Amino acid sequence: MTDHYYSDEPHSTSDPVLFEATVKGQRLKLYTDHGVFSRGKIDYGTQLLIESVQLNEPVTILDLGCGYGPVGITLALTYPLSQVWMIDRNERAVGLARQNAKKNAVLDRTTIHVGDGLKDFDASQYFQAILLNPPIRAGKETIFRLYREAAEHVTDDGAFYIVIQKKQGADSSERYLQSLFHDVVLIAKSAGYRVYRSRQRK
Repeated sequence: MTDHYYSDEPHSTSDPVLFEATVKGQRLKLYTDHGVFSRGKIDYGTQLLIESVQLNEPVTILDLGCGYGPVGITLALTYPLSQVWMIDRNERAVGLARQNAKKNAVLDRTTIHVGDGLKDFDASQYFQAILLNPPIRAGKETIFRLYREAAEHVTDDGAFYIVIQKKQGADSSERYLQSLFHDVVLIAKSAGYRVYRSRQRK
């Protein structure tokens, strides 16, 4: 099996590195490794997603496809009265996310799991904010499944946020989101990336 960030168990040799970054006014210290998305730095799309989302506390947040945790950890620091869930199918990434939550002193208000999307979540479990940087390499079928699962688990007054590049299918993602939600809005765009907020699921 090809070893990439959407693998369950990366086969590449582990070689963790620690880097620092400032996002949304929060100074982060993050471990990354081979076999996870955007090793060694927070990618531009993820930064744009984090910066674009404005929430009111307290709020339940899901970082869907959390990787090593920059989204969930930043939001846990920014909104300390909130509870943050983080999930990823990549076991190495989830291990790093737990390590990073502890490193940045938010482990007490984060719940971090290994899992493929939301299909193993209880049907009655809802979140007021779900954020996703879609795993483009996994293909459109997987990405659209994640959109459907997010729509099923966002509260009536909540929102689902994604970031995606125009060249990687932003237009088709927007159309698909419009089939799932009544209110789909482009809230930010920069350097070819677009951030969409979807509310009021159909």
